[in-house]
Amino acid sequence: MQSLIGTGVALVTPFKKDFSVDVDALTRIVNYQIDNGIDYLVVLGTTAESATLSADEKQLVIDTIVEANNKRLPLVLGVGGNNTAEVVHELKTKDLSAFEAVLSVSPYYNKPTQEGIYQHFKAVAEASPIPVILYNVPGRTASNMSPATVLRLAKDFKNIVAIKEAAGDIVQAMKLIQGKPDGFLVISGDDMITLPMVLAGGAGVISVIGEGFPKEFSQMVRLGLDRKVDEAYRLHYLLADSIDMIFEQGNPAGIKEVFKVLGLSEHTVRLPLVNVDADLAKRLEAFTQKLMK
Repeated sequence: MQSLIGTGVALVTPFKKDFSVDVDALTRIVNYQIDNGIDYLVVLGTTAESATLSADEKQLVIDTIVEANNKRLPLVLGVGGNNTAEVVHELKTKDLSAFEAVLSVSPYYNKPTQEGIYQHFKAVAEASPIPVILYNVPGRTASNMSPATVLRLAKDFKNIVAIKEAAGDIVQAMKLIQGKPDGFLVISGDDMITLPMVLAGGAGVISVIGEGFPKEFSQMVRLGLDRKVDEAYRLHYLLADSIDMIFEQGNPAGIKEVFKVLGLSEHTVRLPLVNVDADLAKRLEAFTQKLMK
């Protein structure tokens, strides 16, 4: 899966002030990624506020991105949930022809055992007509996929090709990199430790900050993959404060504030999310304007 090496971004769903999906803004955002060096696009992940989108809105988002992308970059689709049967049904019935892979989150809220997580992804792998990227994000799911479970899945199912590892634990990431079968990709899901993960043998990132500052962040990842460590860390430290800021009051409220400053979209989010406060908005604006000079 060479197409998933480098920088992918978890696209937001821009909303108009009336909370409807802003198709024109989404098209601008897609073009902004492509024009600034991003390697692939992730559709309907957590950052897309997919939990608040209706089925019709999700299809609108998919159609808009597929059309705007026009086959220029590989696309990955978020297909996951905590009802295994429902995820399997979606994988069997949805048109996935435009997508390189699906990104499937570990079941949230239910708090399954490691065996439950394994059996869930066994069902996902057997149902999916395209490759599967596992997604481990304990801060949202309330359960961690252990390296043993991930590696068991990677070895048992050829179409489980990667993991987006977002536990924020570099030691856990290194255990995955150490034990993975050939060709399996360990992708960072945590912007702040992306570079250390890449230098340890990771394949890149599925990023949030990368869609706000795609040129700088994707270049950092490329330099890391090329083992140009000092140059890569210069960009890491240039962006580090912005990574903290965009997550300070929740995702995607922070990155949408950046898009507002860049003139790409409104900063509207849907409840239960709210906009960042005035202080953080001011700091994000100052950082963005300084970086863009």
